[in-house]
Amino acid sequence: MARPGSAPAEPVTPGPAITRVGPGYGRWAEVLDLIRAAFATMEGRIDPPSSVHRLTLEAMAAMAAEGAVFVMEEGARPVGCVFCRRRGERLYLTKLAVSPQRQRAGLGRALLAAAEAEARARGLVALEVQTRIELAETHAAFGALGFIEVGRTAHPGFDRPTSITLQRWL
Repeated sequence: MARPGSAPAEPVTPGPAITRVGPGYGRWAEVLDLIRAAFATMEGRIDPPSSVHRLTLEAMAAMAAEGAVFVMEEGARPVGCVFCRRRGERLYLTKLAVSPQRQRAGLGRALLAAAEAEARARGLVALEVQTRIELAETHAAFGALGFIEVGRTAHPGFDRPTSITLQRWL
C-alpha cells in the first residue's frame, strides 16, 4: 500500500534536456526571466507579493551552491527549472517554473522526476513544496501528482495563513 502523498511513477515523455547546474552557470539571467514569466499569473492574486521580485542572479547562484538546481533547456534556451535544498529528511522544491509557452506539455513532471531522483540519491523520504493559499489551481496540480497538504503557515506580519505546505512521500 502506498503512503499518503505518494504517487506511482509515471513515464515522462521525452523532452528538452535537464541538467543540474552549478553557481557558474552562464544563463542565470535567462532563468530569472523564465521564472518571472512563469510566475506572472500570480500578480495581483497573492498577498504578500511573490519573492520572485527580490530574486537576484547572485541569489540563484548561491542556491545552486547550497542545494541543487535543475534547468531544462530547449536548444540554447531555458524553458524550465527547479531549485532544491534539503529540509530535514525532505527535499524542498522552490521556483519550479516552466515557460508559459511550454506549460501543460509534461515539462513540470520531468523536472519533478529530476528532483525526486536527487532526493532518492540523498536518502530523503519526501519532496516538499509551498504554494500560496490563493492558488487553488496549483494545489490541485500538485495534488494530482500525489502531494498532500501537511500544514499552513503565515508570512511575517500576517495573522492568517498565506502558504500551504505540500509533501509527497517517495
